[in-house]
Amino acid sequence: MRALDILQNMGCDLRILQMEGAKDPDEYIIKYGNARFKNLIDKALSVIEFKVKVLKRNLDLNNTNDKIKFLNEIAKLISKVDNTIEREVYIEKISKEYEISKEAIYAEVNKLTYVGAKGEKVLEKSKPVVQYQKIEKVEVSKAIKKRENTVLSILLMGDLNIFQIIKQNIEIKDFKDELNQQIAKKLYEEFEKGNSNINGILDNLVEEEQNHITAILAEDYGIEDVEKAIDDIMQSYEKDKLTQRKFEIVELIETNIDENQKRELGKELSEIIIRLAKIK
Repeated sequence: MRALDILQNMGCDLRILQMEGAKDPDEYIIKYGNARFKNLIDKALSVIEFKVKVLKRNLDLNNTNDKIKFLNEIAKLISKVDNTIEREVYIEKISKEYEISKEAIYAEVNKLTYVGAKGEKVLEKSKPVVQYQKIEKVEVSKAIKKRENTVLSILLMGDLNIFQIIKQNIEIKDFKDELNQQIAKKLYEEFEKGNSNINGILDNLVEEEQNHITAILAEDYGIEDVEKAIDDIMQSYEKDKLTQRKFEIVELIETNIDENQKRELGKELSEIIIRLAKIK
């Protein structure tokens, strides 16, 4: 439980896989097979669902006092969820699973949220007004650069079939590093013409681009299975795009849009959350 809080504070997207009859995934797959293990992954719980389940173990919901305590504790958990759509999803699920009225959960959550917001406003009044100038972050992380370098190293194999797979999933604009984007653009253009002569393509690059490619080719990216490497990269890009869209929806929901638009965005958000949960 302590580890969950630490990892959440680090910004990790967590799921808890619950396994019985084996000490670890390796033993579980040997005993029960791949398909059954995949089913466990698909049913992995979110942090909120897991904490609610753990909380329930020590309480008897047929006892009035325990049920009140349970309601208060789950309200504390849900009130910490910033996304209103996620809150609704959890309230709906918990209400059905533990036979507690949605209205009671909403009432406790709203009470805690209101108290928290009121406290923040009091603090804000006591603070001096400080204006900050927004600075655009243009620095590309090492992880993204490494992923892009890996894509370029695969493209530099000169396989046009692999290029077609990559092109369908990764656009030139998806390369965040400026130099990587320049090189990718030139490689895409040549491969589109059916030109897979890597040496000829490299001869037409400027010195900075050639030096960068030399460094990429000298790096060991540990690619033993090209198809698997491509699949992992595709999933990584898909996760980034879904996460970005999730943040966009959250911002849109908080603007002055009508209820129909909010419902549609809520549906899309739920679908994105489900798809993100299924990505490795």
